[in-house]
Amino acid sequence: MKHPPLASLGPLAVFAIFSWSTALAAGQAAEPSTSAWSPPRTPWGDPDLSGIWDFRTLTPLERPSELSGKETLSDEDAVKYEQDTLRALDKDRRTSDGLTAEQDVRNAYNQFWWDYGTKLTEDKRTSLIVDPPDGRIPPLTPKAQERADARAAALQRPAHGPEDRTPWERCILGLNTGPPMNPSVYNNNLHLFQNRGYVVILTEMAHDARIVPMDGRPRLPEDIRQWRGDSRGRWEGSTLVVDTTNFTDKTSFRGSGANLHLVERFTRIDADTLLYEYTIDDPESFARTWSAAIPMTKTDEPMFEYACHEGNYGMTNLLEGARAQERLAEETAKTKSK
Repeated sequence: MKHPPLASLGPLAVFAIFSWSTALAAGQAAEPSTSAWSPPRTPWGDPDLSGIWDFRTLTPLERPSELSGKETLSDEDAVKYEQDTLRALDKDRRTSDGLTAEQDVRNAYNQFWWDYGTKLTEDKRTSLIVDPPDGRIPPLTPKAQERADARAAALQRPAHGPEDRTPWERCILGLNTGPPMNPSVYNNNLHLFQNRGYVVILTEMAHDARIVPMDGRPRLPEDIRQWRGDSRGRWEGSTLVVDTTNFTDKTSFRGSGANLHLVERFTRIDADTLLYEYTIDDPESFARTWSAAIPMTKTDEPMFEYACHEGNYGMTNLLEGARAQERLAEETAKTKSK
């Protein structure tokens, strides 16, 4: 939903993000330097990360090819990139070089409903990925590429049933709910709740609540798999670390598989900024591990319900359309055979 633009990060926050990304690129598991600022504490003594956090940004997950070799942009280049990106994303433009009628229908919504943000991250990075240094997702392994090709092929044919469509089309997972979480087209907000034994990560997209135990309990058995994996939390200094395994083979993040090991880190680096970091470790799917860093801004705006659910009318219409495509193909074949 609509929230105020991404607030400016203070000098300390920018320094902390650069310090962390430099350490990460060097292979160090370093916590951002926050010696000049200490986060508030819960009544039981843990760092207080609670509240609603906005993670909209125009910074892409991967560095665009035209920006290869540029880790950050100058102020002038950043302004131009933001203007060009917002113009390209504008679903309402009606100029001579604007949208065709077919594209307009395909967009589904007008510009009012989209909420990508209006700015790059404060440090003007050209990618949210901070490792590898090229800002790109490492190549898929042959096994992962085979899975990706099979998914792509399935989406090219009329769906036999809901299982042939993506989890986000079926409203099982949202576009940015994760894990891991990445900025998307709207609903880029999450609400963190804390008590003595759990942390709850509630995302606005698809209103999904991930409940993370903090009591050191053992993981689920390997043969029990879940859509969002099995998460366990712990504190490393002022950083909340969420360690997740036991994903299913039905979910995939950028080509990941069921044996993905995901580590997420949440660090409050000033009163209004939560630095969210994650590392993807899946040697069966990627040539190497890779990591991203996303600053989130505290907001007083409310969260809204995202009215999306499995089996909604959109899926019914999609399957009815698939059957209509099949009938048309049969009729066309009969006509040609005469």
